[in-house]
Amino acid sequence: MNILVINAGSSSLKYQLLDPENGVLLAKGLCERIGIDGKFTYKAEGKNTLDAVDVAMPTHSEAIQAVLNALTDKENGVVSSMAEIDAVGHRVVHGGEKFASSVVITDEVMAAIEECNPLAPLHNPANIIGIRACQSLMPATPMVAVFDTAFHQTMPPAAYMYALPYAYYENDKVRRYGFHGTSHKYVAGRAAAMLGRPIEELKLISCHLGNGSSITAVSGGKSVDTSMGFTPLAGVPMGTRSGDLDAGILQYLMNKYQMGIDEMLNVLNKKSGVEGLSCVSSDFRDLESAAGKGDAKAALAQEKFAYEVRKYVGAYAAAMGGVDAVIFTAGVGENDKAIRSMVCRGLEYMGLKLDAGANDVRGKETVISTADSKVKVLLIPTNEELMIAMDTAALVK
Repeated sequence: MNILVINAGSSSLKYQLLDPENGVLLAKGLCERIGIDGKFTYKAEGKNTLDAVDVAMPTHSEAIQAVLNALTDKENGVVSSMAEIDAVGHRVVHGGEKFASSVVITDEVMAAIEECNPLAPLHNPANIIGIRACQSLMPATPMVAVFDTAFHQTMPPAAYMYALPYAYYENDKVRRYGFHGTSHKYVAGRAAAMLGRPIEELKLISCHLGNGSSITAVSGGKSVDTSMGFTPLAGVPMGTRSGDLDAGILQYLMNKYQMGIDEMLNVLNKKSGVEGLSCVSSDFRDLESAAGKGDAKAALAQEKFAYEVRKYVGAYAAAMGGVDAVIFTAGVGENDKAIRSMVCRGLEYMGLKLDAGANDVRGKETVISTADSKVKVLLIPTNEELMIAMDTAALVK
């Protein structure tokens, strides 16, 4: 079964064609600068690679057409015709409280996604554009929406409610939603397979650490708490996002520097996190290099990040009444052994013992705790596209 996975942004579109039954990736690529001049990238095993070639893309429809042309190309394509594409799975950032799982896209589903636009104004409208472009070019092909927020809809009220006047929840749906749900769901499933135990028996803490980072408590295969909140700004410090802070800071800085709320949010989203703290970079590789040369601010940014992740791990172990495994995933979690070591340092009281030799690895699914560690530590490369494809295949079969 061939599933086309689409992740549409406002001026870009990532795509992959996969067979979810065996996990084989047939082709992948990127459409960039949609609405400007159009750049197209295509990669398939054993085929010629197209790297940022010029393709006119005034709208997402032309971008999708370029994808379909490449996939069905006689020389470099991987399918003979569009008929071999069985379904399309679309990443949709926000499903609000309307969607607790992936769904086949209908007119009613599209209307419900549009109602969530105010909750994700930068992402959902772009996701919708991608869906409509595919529908216009592939009207007979089933489409599925897979939501970043859906996995977290199992959180109990005590975890997702804010201590604000209740009317803000009733009237405005202000609550914790959480994100990266597709990633957390995928690695939790892989963790159960690695441990050889039913996921229903396990208490897991999934650390999705990258430029955007979130920690999720997974009990019995269900999300019971997560660090991101109403927006992806909450939780641990990230590449350029501040993470949790005292809301009174906003009033203080806005009054002192005569900033409006949009300018303040720009600071919190794009100028804070480890970049703001280090004065070096949002890239953890740059932080490691600078810290190694004696840069105290870069070292502080690393330690602050690891410290906050470690606090969430401890908090979620308490929330679940124990933990069987801690998972590291995403760009930093999969590739930065120093950050993994810093996060685990001090968690020995939980029965967690990191194996320094096993931790000396990048991007490989493996156990990095010692044989006698009561709490296992797992490195699991995430694969959100495969998870989207698996959900899509399950729904359209």
